[in-house]
Amino acid sequence: MIELSLQEEINPDSTLSFWRNPIAWARAQDLSRGYWTFFAAAFFFDAGFSVYVFLFNLYLLDVHFNERAMGLIGGAMTLGGLLGTLPAGTLSKRFGVRPLLIICFVFSSFMGVLRAIWLWPPAQIALALLAGLSMSSWGVCFLPTVARLTTEKNRTSAFSLIFSVSIGTSALGGIICGYLPRWMSAVGWWMHAAEIKRLILLASCFIALIGLAPVLRLHLPADSPDASGMKRCPQPDGWFTGWKLSPFLKRYLPCMALWSAILAGFNPFANVYLSNDLHVPLTQIGLIFSISQIVQLVMGLILPILARTAGLLNGIVATQAAAAITLFALAGTRNRNVAIALYLGFSAMQWMSSPGLYNLLMNETPDQQRSTAAAMTMFCNAVVGSLATALAGSLFTRYGYSAVLPGIAGLALLVALLFRTMVAPQVGSDVVRLNVRQDKKEMAR
Repeated sequence: MIELSLQEEINPDSTLSFWRNPIAWARAQDLSRGYWTFFAAAFFFDAGFSVYVFLFNLYLLDVHFNERAMGLIGGAMTLGGLLGTLPAGTLSKRFGVRPLLIICFVFSSFMGVLRAIWLWPPAQIALALLAGLSMSSWGVCFLPTVARLTTEKNRTSAFSLIFSVSIGTSALGGIICGYLPRWMSAVGWWMHAAEIKRLILLASCFIALIGLAPVLRLHLPADSPDASGMKRCPQPDGWFTGWKLSPFLKRYLPCMALWSAILAGFNPFANVYLSNDLHVPLTQIGLIFSISQIVQLVMGLILPILARTAGLLNGIVATQAAAAITLFALAGTRNRNVAIALYLGFSAMQWMSSPGLYNLLMNETPDQQRSTAAAMTMFCNAVVGSLATALAGSLFTRYGYSAVLPGIAGLALLVALLFRTMVAPQVGSDVVRLNVRQDKKEMAR
């Protein structure tokens, strides 16, 4: 589990923290030149595409796409990411991650430009599928690249720094997107709203492409610096080796997939809901997006406290139930300020539950089965999320947000109850069984 705290110390005697002296903290981590090269690439990639994702559906709204079309486009992109994940993993093992990163930066930026220009609806669906395919390799390459460029001593700090800077650039991008039209008007440069958004989308693709320059200078060692002298574990042959579901996973995966469907059913349309249904101006939407990023960072740091107080599973169920209540209240209000506060509350609760859900998965899965369990979870989430986005878009178009959001909120509350009744009885059981089998083997020896 990657923690987002930037106050991690190098050793027990160290008193340096990021917040007091970020430059000294960064130097003390002894991060390699290769890491900082990749950090620059990740910075531009995240800065560009965080702005792109935030603004794209609002741009489609300006050029007269409805929620049904947006749902199909978003579902196609999720499906593309699903289809590309396994091939990207195979290619990275065969050719290395650096060639795959180069392809990712080039084609993702190119697809982004085409999506902003070619507005024919069937083309938008096809381009979204290709964009998902091209961007799937980023997730496959990101974790092993950072791991290879760091040591066990500084790896957590390295991940924390990249993730925190990513949240910061997303927040800054939301503010810039919101206030850019006002700044342009102030200097006498008037453009139609859709033209401004298209210009920002094209600029964000160029920003992401700048990250290609550090990627081209990136040189990866064959192994991570702390892996020397360690014996490689043989990998099992075949695609489906080790894909047997444990009793815990049989209960966890359906519940997790349903929770992913809830998030995929509203999050892609949140900006459109604020703009189209509540008539919130773009300036405020950008500010709301930025505040939500900061709220998510803070809530991610509060979750460990809640988990220690109430228990991890109880903390997850509590945040899911709170998310359901805020979403239900959001559907019933027409007051703009109240709706914004409720949306921020929902964003905080659903983000707060996510790290806990993956932490629960890792805690309840034996070490040798964790990679398989993570792959199963990502696969199920992507499949259900793709369908949920497309279905939600059609329902929002036909019935409106006020009629559909209570249904999503009710499903969220049901999922919280399912986690409490179905998943809770299996917590600890698989690990206990594995320990019992290991003890029997040791006694037999």
